[in-house]
Amino acid sequence: MTKTSMFFTEPEPRRAQGVEVAEGIQRMVADNPGKMTYYGTNTYLIDTTEGRFVIDPGPVEDHDHFEAIVANLGPNPTGILITHHHSDHFGAAPALRERTALPVYVSRVFPDDAFEPDGYLEDGDVIGGLTVLHTPGHASDHLCFSRPDGILFSGDHMMSWNSSIVSPPDGNMRDYCTQLQRLIDRDDKICLPGHGPVLRDPRPYIQRLLGNRMRREAEILAHLSKTPDTIQNIAASVYKKSDPHIAMAAERNAAAHLEKLLSESRVIQRGEIWETTEKPELSDR
Repeated sequence: MTKTSMFFTEPEPRRAQGVEVAEGIQRMVADNPGKMTYYGTNTYLIDTTEGRFVIDPGPVEDHDHFEAIVANLGPNPTGILITHHHSDHFGAAPALRERTALPVYVSRVFPDDAFEPDGYLEDGDVIGGLTVLHTPGHASDHLCFSRPDGILFSGDHMMSWNSSIVSPPDGNMRDYCTQLQRLIDRDDKICLPGHGPVLRDPRPYIQRLLGNRMRREAEILAHLSKTPDTIQNIAASVYKKSDPHIAMAAERNAAAHLEKLLSESRVIQRGEIWETTEKPELSDR
């Protein structure tokens, strides 16, 4: 793993096979690379006192990844845990349940009415020795899972290779920042994210992630202090992304910041135009 700017990179991982990343934990990387997924979605196979659990079986389209999960379930498979409902994490779960009869556990606020899970999880629950953390922000139903030895399965709430998109209405920037602070206040030793490499000593990195969000927020307010504007123009000014796909993600993040600021009465919205409510500081001169 190497560091690039504030993020981390790794060589392209092996596909359709488990690699031990910590005691009793195998990582498998789905073959769904992209600008939002890095090399692909991380699936984790975890040995617990109750048996082997799967976290996030990945997208439904990757047949080889699916078959590799089945082949690596071991003699005592126990259940499937879902960090959140996005298809690159949850997509293969219904088929894996049908194939293996394993129960699927999701957040109590899991939004997919078309799927009936076998169990609902809430903040503070313990399953297979893993403590459930409800960490809304990237998604309203997002869960992290904490092992007593200081390993945190952080899903898309905190990734090592890039920052997460927060896209309203299901994404909520205020919740996201609150839950980043929650992770900073913890004492996790290792984070295993939903995309990207293992992150050791995660606290300084998460502090930088939160600091970056606050810097973006300050830049948005600075832009609005000069002129009321649309989300599209704000995002173009603050994020300066030329790639259309990344620019769209930047617009969603800008929208999430504006919704946060609106909830704090620091901006107002007039149709498509946003304005700051904060008065500029007076000069001493």
